[in-house]
Amino acid sequence: MSDFLTLNAKKREQTGKGVARRLRASGQVPAVFYNSKGESTPLQVNEKDLLKVYSQVKRTSVFNIDVEGQVSPALFWDIDYFPAKNRIQHVDIFGVDLNKEIKIYVPLIFNGVAKGTKVGGKLEIYREAITISGKPLSLPQKIEIDVTELDINDAIRVGDLKLAGGVKADYDVNYVIVGVQIGRGAEEGAEGAA
Repeated sequence: MSDFLTLNAKKREQTGKGVARRLRASGQVPAVFYNSKGESTPLQVNEKDLLKVYSQVKRTSVFNIDVEGQVSPALFWDIDYFPAKNRIQHVDIFGVDLNKEIKIYVPLIFNGVAKGTKVGGKLEIYREAITISGKPLSLPQKIEIDVTELDINDAIRVGDLKLAGGVKADYDVNYVIVGVQIGRGAEEGAEGAA
C-alpha cells in the first residue's frame, strides 16, 4: 500500500449544513468514507490535497486514505460539485479489498477516423462510458477504442471489447457502443449513381 498516493483525513464529530459550510470556508471538504464492509465514517479533507490526489487517480485508481493514522486502500466513489462554481461540495470515498472484484464506471476514448466517414458516413457514439468489473488494481482509468476500420453500417458492441488483466465489461445485452451510419452525403451519392 506504500506505493499509492495518500490522502489525509480527519474524522468529523458534527454533521449538517452549517458545519459543512464552515468547513468549506476554512478550505476543507466534507467527506464520507465507506469501508469495504459498508460502514460509514464522516470525514473532512483538505481541498487542495483532495484536488491533487483526484487529478492523478480519478475514479478508477486506488489511493490510500489515512484517517488519523488508520490507512486503507480506497477509490473515489462520488464527487459533488457546486452547480455554478468549479469547487467540490462533497466527496464519497469507498474502501476496497484489493483481492475482491468491484464494479466501476469507466470512460471510453475513441481514436482514429472511421473509414466509413470518408465516403459520407457519420460516426455515431452511443456510449461514452461503460460499467466494468475486476480487482481494484487491474482497473483501467479509461478504455481506448480504435474506430479506424469501421465502415458504413459497421459497429463495435460492448462484447467486442478486449479488456486485459481479468477485467470484464458488465452487461446483460450486447449493446452498440459506436457505429458508422449512412449519412446524407452517402445517400445522395448512391441516388446519383442509380
